[in-house]
Amino acid sequence: MSHALAAVAKTALISYPKKAEFGRVVPKNKIYEHSSANTKQKELFIEQVEQIVWQYKLAPETINLPAKPDVPELQIFSIQLKTPELHWDVLRCIDGAIPYPIIFELSFAGRTQVVAAYKRPHHADANRWVVTDYFATAWLPSDSVRASMPTVLNLAVLYEQILMRLFPVSARTHETLAELIERIALVKSKQREIEKIAGKLAKERQFNRRVEMNAVLRQLTNELEQLTDRKDV
Repeated sequence: MSHALAAVAKTALISYPKKAEFGRVVPKNKIYEHSSANTKQKELFIEQVEQIVWQYKLAPETINLPAKPDVPELQIFSIQLKTPELHWDVLRCIDGAIPYPIIFELSFAGRTQVVAAYKRPHHADANRWVVTDYFATAWLPSDSVRASMPTVLNLAVLYEQILMRLFPVSARTHETLAELIERIALVKSKQREIEKIAGKLAKERQFNRRVEMNAVLRQLTNELEQLTDRKDV
């Protein structure tokens, strides 16, 4: 299910330019064809997805921003859901079918959530794309005021600026996007460790073991605080 960390940054609900509007419904079978979706993934589309719309196409010819090799275009997809949660495998299939970075806007019951993975061409094979875990905002009322599109010099920076609004921690000075994503992965891993130890501690009855586990928990908590600190370390 939706296990992405909730973002804490500026709103990722953005008012995209009218001239970039694409507005085409994407048939599910087209996604299946181009992503080699298996039976389980197809079932998820049927159970959870009402409609997929290729809402905006952000490209040099539509928004007058230069392309970059990693971001030749940036796509905005709107997905109307049948259920309050979406399995990320659905988004992985769409990302696998569309050879461009994508920002997803999920909608259900009058609320909208912005979701995306960091997607880049494979270093050794330009026809393949590398996709990270997914990052998501909290659910917001669909009629929330949208922010103006960031003023940037090219599509790669625009993509980075939008992604930053989905991340659960802020970038440090001089930290690259790849470094920030790696740190977020460490944060998630550390959080899982803390949850695991805390769960064991709640069941432990031996005093000596509880003392040991509390010490480990304190150490892990300190490490998590260092990872989430905005200051360079």
